[in-house]
Formats: sequence, structure tokens, C-alpha cells
Amino acid sequence: MKDTKTIRAAIQGIAGSFHDQAAREYFPDRDVELIPCDAFEDLFNAVRTGQADVAAMAIENTVAGSLLPNYALLRSSGFTIFGEIFLRISQHLMALPGQTMEDITEVYSHYMAIAQTRNFFRPYPGIRLIEADDTAASAKRVAEKGQAGLAAIAGERAAEMYGLEILAREIETNKRNFTRFLMIYKPNGIQPFKVDQPDKSSLSFTLPHETGSLSQVLSIFSFYRISLTKIQSIPIIGQEWEYHFLIDLTFDDPIRYRQALDAIRPLTHELTILGEYIQGNHIQ
Repeated sequence: MKDTKTIRAAIQGIAGSFHDQAAREYFPDRDVELIPCDAFEDLFNAVRTGQADVAAMAIENTVAGSLLPNYALLRSSGFTIFGEIFLRISQHLMALPGQTMEDITEVYSHYMAIAQTRNFFRPYPGIRLIEADDTAASAKRVAEKGQAGLAAIAGERAAEMYGLEILAREIETNKRNFTRFLMIYKPNGIQPFKVDQPDKSSLSFTLPHETGSLSQVLSIFSFYRISLTKIQSIPIIGQEWEYHFLIDLTFDDPIRYRQALDAIRPLTHELTILGEYIQGNHIQ
């Protein structure tokens, strides 16, 4: 039975963006009300002030790598990860209905979308590629201008929402381009999104500036048969050459996972569980 309660999801960008798609894919059986935010900082503020129930936030991409500022925002927020989703980023070229490639003179999109599709435009030297803040916002701009010759690079949902016609599909060079989105919320004692049987977790900690300190921690995870799917370091501001470590773990046995945490705790500083959740699906 479909849950009738609407989820208010904060996203960076506007309706039709990949963040929009990620939120809706994660809650396929719920009505989702978007809370659009200009910046990722605003996304956290929307959840913190109660304007949104949850947030969908991109954290890494198979082409561009990790979004380090977002890791820093997550660490300092006190928010909890309750899920993840991997979304394939398919970029489409879209314009007002009835146009052809020969009509297009300007194409707008986010700089990453342009970088991911530049090879497609090499046979069209007359087309000018113009960077914008957002893929979906570029599609909306083309629709609102109503001017022939303009096009945008964005996802299929943006074309549907803003009445544009797709001239070319999947124009990205790398067809295995996925973005990982985290689903996060502010713990408030009610724990409405708590996962009963997680098989993945994200941790944050610092280590003493001593030889072998990281290898000791990794050896413990290996001993307890805990798999590391990601390890990321971010600089500690004001402490040169010292870092916070952020790691993602997957596990089959929750008891051994807890034992591993107990074993590394004396070796680490500021050990924080950022979230315990179920491994996300890859959405094509």
C-alpha cells in the first residue's frame, strides 16, 4: 500500500534536475514535494529549519570524483545518512519542438555536462557551448526564451517538464557515468528513517600523526572481514598535513561490524558514525 504522507525533499537545483530524479527514485511509492535550493549549504539549512524532511545530495561521481565540500558539510552538520542511490547520468540535447541539429547555434548547460559531452559537438563547430549553473535550469531557460537556435543539455525529465524535444539522446562520452546521491536527515529522537538491518555504513575519524596509524585501522577491518568500498581524506583546517578520514564499509554480519568499531575506537579520534543504511541500487 502506498504511504500517503508526502516527503519534503531538499535538493540542489530545480525541478527536472538529476537531484530531483534521485529523490523520486529513492521514494518511488511516496509523493515527493521538492524544496529547491541554490547551494548545498541551503539544502542543509532547509532540513535544519524544518522546511524539508530529508535532503538528496550528490557526494561522488564516477567521472568527476568526490565532492569534497559536501563531505565537509555532512561532517559538520550532525545529520545522518539513511540511504543512497546511484543514478546513471544520461545527458540529452534538447530544444524547442520542430528544430534540427542544423538549426542550433547555442547550447547551455552546467560545465560538467558540457565537459562530458564535448566530443559529441566536435562535428558541429558552429555551435557555441555556454556554461550555466544547472542542467535543468538551462532547459527551463531555453523553454522560456522561446527562441529558435537555442538548446540545452539536461536529463530526460527536464525535457518532459519544460516541453522541449530531444534532438539527440545519451550524448555523453562515458556511458558508465554514475553519480552517488546520499539521502540524509536531521536526527530528532523520532528516527523516522532509521534502517533496521543495514549492511553499509559511513564513518568519520581522525588519526594520530604517527607512522602506521591508518594501516592499523585497515588491518582491523580486514580481520573482521569488513569490506571498504571507499576511503577519502579531507584536510583539517588550521592543522597542516592532518586529515579527517571518511570511509564506507559493507558488512554481512552486524555483530562483527560492531566488534570492528569497538576495536578501532581506541586507535582513532572523533570517531563518528555518519550513517548506517542499506546499499543503494544503480538506476539506469
